[in-house]
Amino acid sequence: MTIQTSARLPASIDDDATSAYAHLFQAFAEPTRLAIIQHLSSGEHRVSDLVDHMELAQSTVSKHIAFLAECGLLTSRTEGRSNWYALAEPGLVRILIAGAEEILSATGNPALLCSHIRGSES
Repeated sequence: MTIQTSARLPASIDDDATSAYAHLFQAFAEPTRLAIIQHLSSGEHRVSDLVDHMELAQSTVSKHIAFLAECGLLTSRTEGRSNWYALAEPGLVRILIAGAEEILSATGNPALLCSHIRGSES
């Protein structure tokens, strides 16, 4: 008697999708960008606000803001001479962070990034 197993064929690789996912996850992989996301999860900030909160150079914060904006994670609005930045999809960022926390917990590395990111969903 032959036992048949249902072998799964490898899914075709979509290079564009793979690149998009990699770019998105790069945004969350860099500690400074992740810290900026944490700050923006509490509301809008200007670059100067983030510089003060994080005690980093303006050029460093601006570089990371540009990367996050390129990923589509941020919105900006101009008020006078200031640009205000906010998370484009704060609810989806909360879901992603909650999912990452669950994965970390399941793999024996429990970590809570920041309680206010999860908001009322925690």
